[in-house]
Amino acid sequence: MEYRDHTPSSYTVGELTRQIKSLLESELPPLWLHGELSNFVRHSSGHMYFSLKDENAQISCVMWRSRNAGLFFTPQDGMQVLAFGQVSVYEKRGNYQFDTVKMIPAGVGQLQMAFERLKNRLAAEGLFDAARKQVLPAFPETIGIITSPTGAAIRDLIQVLRRRMPSVHIILRPALVQGDGAAEDIAAAIREFNEYGGVDVIIAGRGGGSLEDLWAFNEEVVARAIAASGIPVVSAVGHEVDYTIADFVADLRAPTPSAAAELVVPESAQVRAGLGEMARHNQQLLRRMIKSEKQRLAGLRSSYGLRRPQDLIQQRHQRVDELTRAVHRSMSYYLENKHLKLAALQQRNRDLAPESILKRGYSLVWKVGHDRFVRAAAALNTNDTIAVQFAAGRIRAQVRARDPQKQFTELFTEKCSDGQNDL
Repeated sequence: MEYRDHTPSSYTVGELTRQIKSLLESELPPLWLHGELSNFVRHSSGHMYFSLKDENAQISCVMWRSRNAGLFFTPQDGMQVLAFGQVSVYEKRGNYQFDTVKMIPAGVGQLQMAFERLKNRLAAEGLFDAARKQVLPAFPETIGIITSPTGAAIRDLIQVLRRRMPSVHIILRPALVQGDGAAEDIAAAIREFNEYGGVDVIIAGRGGGSLEDLWAFNEEVVARAIAASGIPVVSAVGHEVDYTIADFVADLRAPTPSAAAELVVPESAQVRAGLGEMARHNQQLLRRMIKSEKQRLAGLRSSYGLRRPQDLIQQRHQRVDELTRAVHRSMSYYLENKHLKLAALQQRNRDLAPESILKRGYSLVWKVGHDRFVRAAAALNTNDTIAVQFAAGRIRAQVRARDPQKQFTELFTEKCSDGQNDL
């Protein structure tokens, strides 16, 4: 190559990147790409970033929020998927990537794997526990139904409900039951019925179909909405052999939509028969009660008290008189006994009075000018003046001599009058 000393023509980086972008996007039409998910990230913006790989290579992928909102499964690392989209170039970095428009699991096996993963995770959280399930009302007045307005399920539900309980009020909230946006629509319908609050029970379901057809009822958003519902939810999806995540979370699982209608409302004929049986039972019970009361009344009428009321009153008067006399006798005996005891106590008090003791020959001695009685001769000294009280009269005496050995005191006495207070 010959180098010439002049400025060659050139591209900017942006121009070259746009050329590459134009070539790739024009030469490679939209296509389906099969691979294994890895490095999956759901950004806070809602966009999804991931890689698709096989044993030989990998490619970066992006799926914008407006497109991934319609996914009927939850992508996870390790899943085999089919992605539909087109190769594009991210100019800022000069990277090529696969701009994903649609994505589905690669085969039923992958769907079943996604089903088992979500089932195990929700079970570990307790969403399937029987303790959190609500009891259906025995006689609902208003039933909310979430299903397609054109499918066979709504016809079966209405037919069975009208046959079993014609008076029940039915509110249909039309919803997508398969395809893009179906899971979000079902979850929104459950929330709307809870906000409305005018239904007693909710039936959510659809007719039978393939695993892909029923997949909306296997989505986490539906399971969360059922678990959060304050109104009991009955899941009625597919045929008897079909099981979905919604069946495990719901307060009651019905094998078919028709079975859901039979489980939710009792049959009016059976209710009438039950009410009739209760009425007959109550009538028999009332008759027995009336018969028993009649017999009791007849017994009262034939009793002696009602036949001879005056005699009964007189007998009661006589009994009162007998009791009165018994009370008087008892009181008389009681008072007489108390009088005798009182007289004995009074006599004892008289016997123990000082006057009675003095009459028996005893006397009281005390020193003149002292307020205590003299109880021993040793307490007196020669020339002490003492007073002596007899049963009749007092004397004053003076101690002349005292024999300490014999405790003998010779007194000089003079008679005192009974009424003197200066002894």
